[in-house]
Amino acid sequence: MRRQLENDLYEWKVSKDRKPLIINGARQVGKTYIIREFGERYYKNVVYINFESNLAVASYFNDNINPERLIRFLESYVNEAIIPESTLIIFDEIQSCERALTSLKYFYEETPEYHVISAGSLLGVAINREKYSFPVGKVDTLTLYPLDFEEFLWANGEERLCECIYSCYETIKPMQEALHQKAIDLYRNYLIIGGMPAAVNEYVNTKKLIMVPNVQNKILDDYLADMSKYASNTESVKIRSCYQSIPAQLAKENKKFQYKIVQRGGTAGIFGASIDWLNFAGIVLKCQKTEHGMDPISVYADLTSFKLYMGDVGLLTAKTGISQHVILNGENNYFMGAIAENYVAQALTAKGHNLYYWSSGNSAELDFLLQKNGEITAIEVKYDTNTKSKSMSEFLKRYKPDKAYKVSLKNFGKADNFVAIPLYAMFCI
Repeated sequence: MRRQLENDLYEWKVSKDRKPLIINGARQVGKTYIIREFGERYYKNVVYINFESNLAVASYFNDNINPERLIRFLESYVNEAIIPESTLIIFDEIQSCERALTSLKYFYEETPEYHVISAGSLLGVAINREKYSFPVGKVDTLTLYPLDFEEFLWANGEERLCECIYSCYETIKPMQEALHQKAIDLYRNYLIIGGMPAAVNEYVNTKKLIMVPNVQNKILDDYLADMSKYASNTESVKIRSCYQSIPAQLAKENKKFQYKIVQRGGTAGIFGASIDWLNFAGIVLKCQKTEHGMDPISVYADLTSFKLYMGDVGLLTAKTGISQHVILNGENNYFMGAIAENYVAQALTAKGHNLYYWSSGNSAELDFLLQKNGEITAIEVKYDTNTKSKSMSEFLKRYKPDKAYKVSLKNFGKADNFVAIPLYAMFCI
């Protein structure tokens, strides 16, 4: 599958200031696949080591981690020469080998001519343990997310539709109605399938939506297994409880995360570390409340108030068990608002935006607030064609942001103080 990260990988390869590269991302978002494909395309040979499954190699890193010593061992192990600039060395599941993570520092300092990429599904969890010595300043990092809607369209051979969407976004001119409806249909398919590569691949190969939940439920089970494997028994129970509460949290009118929904009497002191675990693992997306819509947004964040979204909208729909025909028909279902918000959160995260929402007591709440290059962007999300919003009006009156988008199923268009953007065009922002 074509991924946007491919361009970043190539820029890393040709950079004069190249450092060992770490690819972060949740389990099963396609990290191993894209790295190996990249290696096959741009290098003469690839040396691949998985530290989770190859304990013999992992144990060798427990001693001296001098890069030349490690290179000699790896050459003997794989029975091929490792040539600077021509060989790509891949360290997969590097969170399973503490010393391998530390060795990246010495690859940068002593042997920068070697090209090294590492990946770890739970690296975010691992590096927040005290025993890990993370090579700060000695590595480059990239994050791979589930396929966003643009990548989903690529996977389904809809490159021209992507171009039309971009064109309408740039000009804010309505898309031809037939194409608009086609894009809405594909968007609704995406809400069911999501962006996990295995789920997308299942649909691309079979064109049967009914087969997709089987793949998604396997991924959800694997996530639960990771919670038990990479956390203590006591902590894993708390992590699971927080994770299982997410659909109920999003079903509320006020989607702010409430600990009492996880457990009666629940507090940040009890569950705060569990939420951090889920966030570091890339399983959830955290959207922080900000109390003012002014530059810089981050300094006005209320660290005690936040929303949690699933890292993939398809996994959310699978987890809730919402009927596929409800999504496909665009039926009036209250939970569709939460699904649309989750989709937008996922799309914005994939584009590198930090997630914030604005709330003014009980009188108004804006779904998303972005800041990039000093510009403030306000975003209000509606799951159907209704774009009336007192909250957006209140925010515009108070703060006059640089950009304001009302995102819904309506076609592209302009109003006096905001721009209407269809939900399927979120990848343009």
